[in-house]
Amino acid sequence: MKNKDKNLYRLDELSDYKVASDYSDVRGWKIVDADNRTIGKVDNLWVNKDMQRVVYLDVNVDKELIEDSKNEVHDAISNNNVNEFMYKDGNSHIIIPIGSVSINKDTKIVMANSIGYDTFRKTSRYNQEQNFDRNYEKKVFDSYYPNDKSSDVSDADEDSFYNRREFDGR
Repeated sequence: MKNKDKNLYRLDELSDYKVASDYSDVRGWKIVDADNRTIGKVDNLWVNKDMQRVVYLDVNVDKELIEDSKNEVHDAISNNNVNEFMYKDGNSHIIIPIGSVSINKDTKIVMANSIGYDTFRKTSRYNQEQNFDRNYEKKVFDSYYPNDKSSDVSDADEDSFYNRREFDGR
């Protein structure tokens, strides 16, 4: 994402923003898949400044999930006719659309309602220091919702990308 065009920010980057009083601040909470298997912990919240709302949970992936994926090929990249991709050290974060989870305030657990462990295991991760771009967002969205082709909106129509139930946190 180019800085001048940047519209997504981590909540902790925005000193004048905070979680609204009628929402739970889920940072630090455990996140589990639909079968109650640990995916990781919510590290931060990604905010769309134009829309003034959270659109993603930034999840620091659990070490066990990383270990389960280490020897798998997830993305094919060509290098002298060899296709392979291994996660680099530091690639330990994923994003999850806020509308894809439910929040249990009593147990302080976030549950990914319809996304299973294997999907999270195979989802491309990013390095928190390098952030991510729209291509990463689309790739992750397609991994969570492979039958939904609505992620094919143009970059010029950015806000329409977030106008779907998967980004509705209510």
